[in-house]
Amino acid sequence: MGQRVIFHVDANSAFLSWSAAYRVKVLGETTDLRDVPSVVAGEKASRHGIILAKSMPAKKYGIQTGEPLFQALEKCPDLVVIPPDYSLYVEASRHFVQMLRQFSPKVEQYSIDEAWVDMSGTQRLWGSPLTAAEQMRKRINEELGFTVNIGISSNKLLAKMAGDFEKPNKVHTLFPEEMEEKFFPLPVRDLFLVGAATERKLRLMGIYTIGDLARADVSLLRRRLGKHGETIWHFANGRNADAVTPEPAENKGYGNSVTTSTDVVTYDHAHQVILGLCETIGMRMRRDGKCGGCISVHLRTNDFLHFSHQSQLNGATNITEQIFREACRIFDEAWDGVTPLRQLGVQMTKITGEPYQQFDLFSGVSPEQYEKKIRLDETVDALRDKFGEDVIRRAKFAQNPEGHMTGGLDKARRTGVTKPVPDEF
Repeated sequence: MGQRVIFHVDANSAFLSWSAAYRVKVLGETTDLRDVPSVVAGEKASRHGIILAKSMPAKKYGIQTGEPLFQALEKCPDLVVIPPDYSLYVEASRHFVQMLRQFSPKVEQYSIDEAWVDMSGTQRLWGSPLTAAEQMRKRINEELGFTVNIGISSNKLLAKMAGDFEKPNKVHTLFPEEMEEKFFPLPVRDLFLVGAATERKLRLMGIYTIGDLARADVSLLRRRLGKHGETIWHFANGRNADAVTPEPAENKGYGNSVTTSTDVVTYDHAHQVILGLCETIGMRMRRDGKCGGCISVHLRTNDFLHFSHQSQLNGATNITEQIFREACRIFDEAWDGVTPLRQLGVQMTKITGEPYQQFDLFSGVSPEQYEKKIRLDETVDALRDKFGEDVIRRAKFAQNPEGHMTGGLDKARRTGVTKPVPDEF
């Protein structure tokens, strides 16, 4: 059996590229956003004004993904700003993955704009790894209208690291025999799963490059950084045995968060936001046939301080009302009622496929009532699936229907309703 060959394929500045390709190929616009200083950013008025993607000309102004929009406009007053179009991105991602599956059936989507492809044993079909990658890169560019970076190696980790080398529209290799030259000299921050906090700890230990980390004493790393220290030591040595798995792994948790358009300063406002989050969490769990036994609430103040609180449930549930009631209870324990909040989140963990409930005399809920609540949620889900999620909403949102189902997932990604895009896009 020959060496494993894994590709990591990453769309370059995906959101901006997909919007630009759609506007040129489908809408017939003459200006390509990729050729001018431009960004995709959320609405400044709703406090989602963060740069999500940027063009190469915008990068030359020092504009960075993740920075506030107002800072980017200070760097480039003539910056072209477009809003995100998630329905378009979902459809573009679908075409992207379909193209990858034409080269190999073993495709594992890592995010909306990147995937691993196991190309082992395809040499007779597509030639050498470099030849196959060039064909893939060229076809995506010509047929779908955007560029990708492709990293090639014998495992997923090194393939992803190779794909992050020089961009855009490039093919890079990083096989084990190339690590000394291409991998070890890189700053340790460039290593997968090494963030700013870990980097600071490593620098205090005299570890500045990936090579330094690879040659470090793993027992020392384990003492200083725990299990994470051993994990990144293996990564620094290029060790990753994970196979490309075409089917996505099951969720270990279900959560949503939202940044509110105005500060949350009352319990009523907070509870309304939490209800909108619990609606989408419950819907997703029921759709997957899952229940959760632990709930947590995450809060971020307008000074960007973060804190959270969690509670174990007396059973496992996916009933929206039950999730909401418990989320409000622990929110009320966690918040001081004074500090303005800009972001709220709810998460369900300890996921199981079977609901169970411990009833007591003081809960006020009988097994019969519990079954009625399950059937009620299932009926509401069926109506929303058939007629759209706005067809029915709770009385709390009667005066203001906005936010009655909210969270980190865009409506198009929750419901599967996407923008129609021609097959050649």
